[in-house]
Amino acid sequence: MRTYLKALVDVMSSGEEKTDRTGTGTKSIFGYQMRFDLTKGFPAVTTKRLAWKSVVGELLWFLEGSTDERRLAEITYGKDRSVLTDKRTIWTDNADNQGKELGYCNSLVRKELGPVYGHQWRSFGKIGEYFPGIHESVDQIKWLINEIKTNPDSRRLILSAWNPNQINKMALPPCHTLAQFYVSNGKLSCQMYQRSADLFLGVPFNIASYALLTHIIAKITDLEVQDFVLTVGDAHIYNTHYDAVNEQLQRTPQELPTLNIVKDFSSLEEALDLVVSDFQLDNYNPLSAIKAEMAI
Repeated sequence: MRTYLKALVDVMSSGEEKTDRTGTGTKSIFGYQMRFDLTKGFPAVTTKRLAWKSVVGELLWFLEGSTDERRLAEITYGKDRSVLTDKRTIWTDNADNQGKELGYCNSLVRKELGPVYGHQWRSFGKIGEYFPGIHESVDQIKWLINEIKTNPDSRRLILSAWNPNQINKMALPPCHTLAQFYVSNGKLSCQMYQRSADLFLGVPFNIASYALLTHIIAKITDLEVQDFVLTVGDAHIYNTHYDAVNEQLQRTPQELPTLNIVKDFSSLEEALDLVVSDFQLDNYNPLSAIKAEMAI
């Protein structure tokens, strides 16, 4: 993960001071790219602890197509939502603030976020409850898997979360907007474009999430994994994170872990039967967590 640490150094040393939507203030670089070789280990940050269960839970939630934050809690904690009313997820603040402002259901057992990632991945273009009328939708995940299997050399292996018609209905417009997949010599790579990247809190999570997605899609399509490439638009560090970043940069990176999916699967449906504990990081020995507040 030295590639990620270099990004922190570059933004801290060369970033421009900018204002932002949250009113916090950042240092920012426009246009930044990182590449991770998935054959050399799973790219989980080791200079602080990665919230691995949250990474897996959110990705399974996206793949399921849900937009209910309380369903995310069920997947992450492995319990019925009725006993999770005091448990939070990384989407709770967005549901309780932006989702509530948009008029969506916000109760102890359901917190709707609007047509965010899961909706776009599994029902792109569907109007549903967010707009009146009927519209044909596209299950992008099923389409992507089929295309990789039948047309692996295609340059159109795209997964998009950015739907201009529905941006103003989302509690949080997608930060990771588009992913492109690439097959060569029996190996699958993924490049994700992220319009806005919180380098300290968000990016380690995003790297792990799309690396895991690449592993899942590769397994379903009977391929090996190769690279994950992260291309960022606005790569920024919030000024409230400067001390935490400096602390992290003083630490020595540890050996990368290995992804271990303990139950076999060969289809999307079988993958969605898995639970968070089925995805393990072997030999993951990170340094202690470094806390920082998320800017919303």
